[in-house]
Amino acid sequence: MALMQYQADSTGGMSPGAIAAIVVASVIFVILFVVGIIWWRGFLGKKHLVMEELRGLDLQTSLFTLHQIKVATNNFDISNKIGEGGFGPVYKGILANSTTIAVKQLSSKSEQGTREFINEIGMISALQHPNLVKLYGCCVEGDQLLLVYEYMENNSLARALFQDSYLKLNWPTRKKICVGIARGLAFLHEHSRLKVVHRDLKTSNVLLDEHLNPKISDFGLARLHEGDNTHISTRVAGTWGYMAPEYAMHGYLTDKADVYSFGVVVLEIVSGKRNTIHQSKEEAFYLLDWASLLKDKGNIMELVDPGLGLDYNAEEVMLMVKVGLLCTNVTSTLRPSMSSVLSMLEGTTMVPECVGHSSEVMNEMKLEAMREFYSQMAENRISEARSLSLTIDVPWTGSSSSAADLNPAHLDSSYWKKKKLRESL
Repeated sequence: MALMQYQADSTGGMSPGAIAAIVVASVIFVILFVVGIIWWRGFLGKKHLVMEELRGLDLQTSLFTLHQIKVATNNFDISNKIGEGGFGPVYKGILANSTTIAVKQLSSKSEQGTREFINEIGMISALQHPNLVKLYGCCVEGDQLLLVYEYMENNSLARALFQDSYLKLNWPTRKKICVGIARGLAFLHEHSRLKVVHRDLKTSNVLLDEHLNPKISDFGLARLHEGDNTHISTRVAGTWGYMAPEYAMHGYLTDKADVYSFGVVVLEIVSGKRNTIHQSKEEAFYLLDWASLLKDKGNIMELVDPGLGLDYNAEEVMLMVKVGLLCTNVTSTLRPSMSSVLSMLEGTTMVPECVGHSSEVMNEMKLEAMREFYSQMAENRISEARSLSLTIDVPWTGSSSSAADLNPAHLDSSYWKKKKLRESL
């Protein structure tokens, strides 16, 4: 009887289970096929869109093949990875003509990567200046979006100031770096045919060549500033600790936002400290507050990086700190232009007295609290690894923000009152 059933199944038809399995497999195949077609069309559409955008930019750069980039970077070998930012990883490479390059690769995690990719190429390909990083070209091939830059031997200013032990920046070099950044920004704001607001100036976006000359990089967030417009209203994007108040809270963007960021960078260069350091979830110390307080107390020299010892020019330190505080004035109209800043740093123009950053004069207890914290850091009782900094390499973006979110412990905030109350208990 079993034999007869087997013969019937094998000659007369299929069992219901087999038929169901075939139907399910067919449906899955069709779904995967359709999804594949949709994905492929989407990918081709994205690539086509990028190529169309690039063709309309009248680029002054080269178009590299993916094969060239893979050969140069040894197929993006991890040993050639030299950094990573909001856009994606960066690799060192060597072209066939022996030119050393830096390749920035769009990360799949970058939500705005395609737009920033096109924006960066369009901006920087039209800008040539000794203090701006040079773009050699790009690659749009396969699933890759790549930017090819000149290679900077000494990586970023952030690494030189906050991480590397082998690279010690002496005082003349720090001054040279400040002046170089100012020249680059003055060119962007006032002297290039395109008036550009960088929008994300920070120490990690300043690269250093073999002679420690600074070059501003990462123009993915940059915006054109038309001369007829007083400001640009735009989505807030940038990095905590470097954003000007009027831009961070209201999206009100002018070249004075870059001036503010520059002021923060100057104070970091002088002090060798990050602009924001968290000791705990509730307590944070802000370099701008510290510098403003020391100036009011006549103790500006306390701000100088202890690593410099006594090997610095006191008058130049005073000048640079005053310029930094002037640039970070809460009122944007009271900040100088970058050409004026450059004149001040070069000593051809006097630095005007800056208006205080706070309506409240900090008392001696506040001074001691900050002095003790930085003293502990200098003695390594609080490690850099445990101190969380907001000066991250990944740009912060958001549609809105509050003053409390961005500057939670300014001089006139309730933070110090709470601290005083806790210490009195």
